[in-house]
Formats: sequence, C-alpha cells, structure tokens
Amino acid sequence: MIILRLASLTLAAGLAWAQPTVAPTPAWAGKSRGEDIGGFNVVNSFETGYRFRSAGGDLGKYRSDVNFGNGVRLLSSFLSVHSKEGHGRLFNEIVLSTQGLGNDPYQFSSFRIQKNRLYRYDFTWRLNEYVNPALAVAGGRHLINTSRRLQDHDLTLLPQSRFKLFLGYTRNKQDGPALVTAQQFDSVGDEFPLFANIRRTRNEYRLGGEIGLWGLRLNVLRGWDRFEEHTPVSLAAPSAGDNPRDPTTLDSLRRTEPYRGTTPYWRVSLLSEHSKWAVVSGRFTHALGRRSFAFDEAAQGTDGFGGARNRQILVAGDGRRPVTTGSLTLSLLPSRRFTVANHTAFHHTRMEGDSAYREINNSTLLGPLLFFRYLGIQTQANTTDATLRAARWLSLYGGYQYSTRRIRTVEQFALQANVERTPTEQNNRIHAELVGVQIQPVKPLAFRLDAEVGRADRPFLPIGEGNYHALGARARYRSRVLQISATARTNYNVNSTTLTSHSSKSRVYSVDAAWTPRDWFAVDAGYSKRRLDTVSGIAYFASSEFIRGEQSLYLSNLHAANLGTRVGIRSRADFYFGYSHVEDTGDGRGAPAAGAARSTGRVFLAAQTFPVAFRSPLARLSIRLHERLRWNFGYQYYGYREDFFAERGYRAHTGYTSVLWSF
Repeated sequence: MIILRLASLTLAAGLAWAQPTVAPTPAWAGKSRGEDIGGFNVVNSFETGYRFRSAGGDLGKYRSDVNFGNGVRLLSSFLSVHSKEGHGRLFNEIVLSTQGLGNDPYQFSSFRIQKNRLYRYDFTWRLNEYVNPALAVAGGRHLINTSRRLQDHDLTLLPQSRFKLFLGYTRNKQDGPALVTAQQFDSVGDEFPLFANIRRTRNEYRLGGEIGLWGLRLNVLRGWDRFEEHTPVSLAAPSAGDNPRDPTTLDSLRRTEPYRGTTPYWRVSLLSEHSKWAVVSGRFTHALGRRSFAFDEAAQGTDGFGGARNRQILVAGDGRRPVTTGSLTLSLLPSRRFTVANHTAFHHTRMEGDSAYREINNSTLLGPLLFFRYLGIQTQANTTDATLRAARWLSLYGGYQYSTRRIRTVEQFALQANVERTPTEQNNRIHAELVGVQIQPVKPLAFRLDAEVGRADRPFLPIGEGNYHALGARARYRSRVLQISATARTNYNVNSTTLTSHSSKSRVYSVDAAWTPRDWFAVDAGYSKRRLDTVSGIAYFASSEFIRGEQSLYLSNLHAANLGTRVGIRSRADFYFGYSHVEDTGDGRGAPAAGAARSTGRVFLAAQTFPVAFRSPLARLSIRLHERLRWNFGYQYYGYREDFFAERGYRAHTGYTSVLWSF
C-alpha cells in the first residue's frame, strides 16, 4: 500500500545519509583462493591501522551521526578454513570476520563452524556506541550516551538431513548515563535536570525443528523473549531549577521505575515442494506478551508559593498483548506463460491491562485511581494477482486487494465506588486494484509501468489511506560495460472525515548508472529527487481557547546524489574517489517563519519545512608492496548544515592509514 511505499522512501533517504566509511579497505592481500595446508584450504587477511579525526562545530551532533575518533584499530580481518575433501575430523569449515575492533563506535564480528551432516554453529557480535545530545529538546538537558552490545547464537543439528534441530540465543544489552528533566510540583512548576543510569536487557531463547516428508517441509519454532529495564533517576544536588524567577526548588528526588516483560511465542511454517504446477505455503505465529511496571518517586522541596512539599507518587500496572497472525499463499503455474497467486492473511492484536495511581502529599492520602484499557485490532486481507507473458517482449500484470479491519477499544476509570466505562468500535475496508505492463523491445532494454488505485471507507487515522492512487515507471538498459536505470513514481492520498482532512502528494525521480569499460576502471553514479507535500486540518488549544479551521503543512524537496570512481594502476595500486551529497531545500524560505503560509498559527511555521544539507567526499589509495602486503591511506570529510539552526552544523576531517597483510 501507499503508506508502506512512503516509509520505504523515507528509509531510502536515510540510507543516502549513511555514506559508506572510507575504512576498511575493500582490497585483498594474498592469494584470493588461499593456500593448502594439510587437508585444508586457508584464506586470511588482516588490516591494522590508525584512524584520525579533526572536528569542529557541534561535536554532539557529530557524535550522534558519525562518532569516529582517533586511535589504533583492527579495521578488518577475515579467516576461512575449508576441508578440501569435506571430511574434516572435527569440522569442515571455519569462517571468522571482524570489523572496527579496538575502539570504533561500530564494531562487528562473526564466526561460523560446521561439519557436514552433523552440525552448524553461527555467532555474531556487535557493539554500537550511541550518543544523542537532543539539543533541540529541553535546552539540551535531555541526552544519552550508551553502549549497546548484541550477540546471536544459532546451532543447527543435522543441517543436511530431512530432520533438523534448531537451538538459538540472543542477548541485547544497553547501558550508560543519561540526563532527563522533571517538572515539579505542578503543571506550571519549574524544570529540574536529573541523572539517569540506563540499564536495559533483552534475552531470547529459541528451540525448534524442521522435517521434510512427502513433498512438504514443516518448520516449528518455540521461543521465549524476556525484557528488563532498571533505570534509576536521581537529583545530583539541591537545585533551584532552570527558571531562576520561579520560587520552586527541589532538595531531593529519587525515582525507580522497573519494567519487566516476557513474550513466549510459537512460529510454524509449511511449504510444499517438488510440484511443477502449484506451490502452497503457510505461516502461523502466536505471541503472548506480558508486561508489568512500577513507578516510585519521592521528592522534597518548595512549591511556587514557597510552601514545603514532600510528595510520593506510586504507579503500578500490568498489561497483556497476545498477537496472532496467519497467512496462506497458493501459487498456480498452469503454463510457463501464465501464473496466478492468491494470498490470504489474518492478524489479531489485543492489548489490555490495569494500572493504579496513588499520590501522597504532605501526609494527605489521595484515594487510588484505577484504570483499565483495552485495544483490539483484527485485520483480514486477501490479494489475488496474475501474470501473463503474452509474448517474448510483453508481460502483463493485474491484481486485486481487499482488507477489512475491526478496531475495538474500552476505557474504564474507577475512583472508589464510581466506575466509568467507554466502549468504542470501528470498521474499515480497503479495496485496491493493481495493473502493470513490462515491455522489452530488445534484450538490453526493458520498460515497466504500474498503477494502483485504492479506496478506504473509514480510515482509522486522519493521516491514513483514504482515496489514493500511485503511478510508477521504470526503464532499464543493461550491457556488458554499461548499466542505466531510471524510475519515476507518484503517490497521492486524500483522506477527509467529519472532523478533519488530510492530503499528501509525493513524487520520486531517480537515475542510476554504472560504467565499466575496462577491468581497471569503473564509474558509478546516481541522482534522486523526492518531493513530499502534506496538508492536514488541525484543532488545538491556545490560551485556554479552542482553535479550529487551521492547517498543518509540511513541505520537503530532497535531492540526493552520489558518485564513485575506481582506477587500477598496473595491478600495483588502486585508487577510489567517492562523493555523496544530500540536501533538502524545503520550500525555499530563508527563515523558519518567513514566507507566506496558509496557517494563521505562527507557532507552526517553524515546523512546516526543514532545510538541511549533508555532503561527504572521500578518497582512498591502496598500494601493493608485496603479494601478501598492501599499504592503504584514506580521507573522508563530513559536512552537515541546518539552515534554520546554524549552531547544529559540524565539519569533520577523518581518515586512516593501515597495513593489509596475509600470512
């Protein structure tokens, strides 16, 4: 659907920002086919060097985006050991690779060992150093500097047999310091900075198996997922708050809010095999999520009137979130020219739980407030599509999608003997038709056109899919030395309800080319433009007045370009130059509140567009000193600019020098 395509466009734009780093070096040292040692073939390569950095401007923003520093690193390594005959005594294959070990903010290692027909073990480990200064929030008083360590273990017994056994374990741990703020002792009180010690842990255990009989393959997996968070928050010293004119003070604050949850789940899949005219596959999952939390805060100080305050807040609750999904796909292949596929899917999510709030203020007890909330979402969808290859140069595609969604909510509030219960239910149906054609007049050249039209009768959200359509076109040329592709896509959505309205319009144009006239010379280049316009009706309160009839706008014009050139110099050296540039020009205004705007709420003008630019040229040189030894040098520049907020821009010069060797 269109909303998924918009998400994919946003992701693609984010990937354009993630320019590949100049290190490690993609070259190779030693023999690419390795060397024979005994009954094994061994391939190895290690790159060790020094990474340097010089940065100016907003270092906090630089650390949140790039975060590379100075120091010696094991930039990369690779080792593989294979049994030549496939009959190793304890193992037939060992593969080990690493990247950025030593002190890089993003470190990775993977290891695999296996013996044919007996076992296979895979292990991955990652470390991410995450810094988020959040300068635009609470005057820079919200920030986080944590390390996230992730590891995955997967063991497969009897990997080549009809019956397989799976065992797995995953651990995800995040810890580090952070700053938050709290408002005391009422809704107009002062803000106070607090220190938080982030501690989050997730553990997952997996056990399953697979069996293949009578042309069917059945896979069953049982898992247990457990999440825990213990993040104590405290006041480092008595504080007068951020506003010196506010008489509110805070002498002490202690907060604990443990959060725990478990999610046992089942996952079952079935796939038919060895059929020439039909393929059937099915998938079923069920997860029973349970969560419980507690919030305990004790604070002492003075309020806005100078009165002593001694307050304790207790909040506790639990929740249940069972999720059930199922899908069945039937593909018919009556001939090589014609195929039909039908996909039916079911999804049901239910969230419900209880919570209790109790506040003790100056030894005066406020009775407990009890809340119960329920949200149930049930979706059924069916898709049928067909493909006809009418001729060698012509293919036709058509499809129809139907989905229905039922949403039920219950909100219940209880104060002593008074109970208020509000149930709500809404149903939504979406019909969509898809058509497409692919034309290939000559072998190197192909064109594809597609269109989708959809209608939803009662969208659940004001910005959801209402009346929408999408048009797309793609051209591709491919030869031995040249590849060119160009795409264009538009997405329009209009959603009008009795309370508000929303419309969005996005257009994407892109072209990519790769030219390799010689083995020693290659060029890759690409450009894309993404334009997004949205307008929504809004209603809000300002100065105790309810304001309606205004609009919320957002305008984006995102340009992304990249260029990469590789040159080989007589098999002795390799040179690479790359450049990446991403820029959102917004709507052309020079200041957050400049230019004409259809919304009379001046406070929203600064949120209507976000002009920003990012550029990153890089160059890398690798010289072969010996068959087993290479010397490498690289440089990369990062430049970031926000037009409306100059203080959040930065410039960084980064690079490395290294030795790539094999033994």
